[in-house]
Parts: sequence; structure tokens; C-alpha cells
Amino acid sequence: MNSLYNVIIRPIISERSYDLMEQGKYTFEVAKDAPKQEIRQAVEKLFNVHVVKVNTMNVRGKEKRVRYQSGMTRSWKKAVVTLAEGEQIEIFATQQAPAEQ
Repeated sequence: MNSLYNVIIRPIISERSYDLMEQGKYTFEVAKDAPKQEIRQAVEKLFNVHVVKVNTMNVRGKEKRVRYQSGMTRSWKKAVVTLAEGEQIEIFATQQAPAEQ
């Protein structure tokens, strides 16, 4: 079993993830080989919350070009974690949504 900090790599901060937070859903980048059960345990232990559901998806890398050099961005795994009713992760709760311009 991986360390908790090796399972959850970083939170995903975007407009869509902020909209999902209002529904009690939090988005993380996770290890590519981490199963849903391991993601659930890591979130519950790190943030002291109860996880109801874990949805995962593999994000494919995009093809990019810089002048004549062609390459790919990295591929990674995303997890959307649904928490129990009325619970929230404090780290996200203290941050404000990105300001609109």
C-alpha cells in the first residue's frame, strides 16, 4: 500500500472544481495506480471526513508543439470524491473562488 501522501498528489483548483465543492465534491490528482478504495482511505485519514463515493478518470496527455518540436503533455489520473452530507474539507473552505475579471 502506498503512503497517504503518495496516493493524493495535489488538489485540482479550477472553476469547475469550485462549482462541484458546493455539492460536496472535491477533485484531486491521484497516483495513476491508486484504486478507488485506497483513494477513499487516504482522503478520510488526511482530512478527517467520511467519503461516500469516489469517481476516477484517466486524463490523456495532449499533443503540443513548440516551433518544429512536437511532443505530448503528461497523462494523469483525476479523482472526484463525494463527502457525506454537511462535511467539508477545511483547506478548500478557507480559499476564495478565483476572481472574475
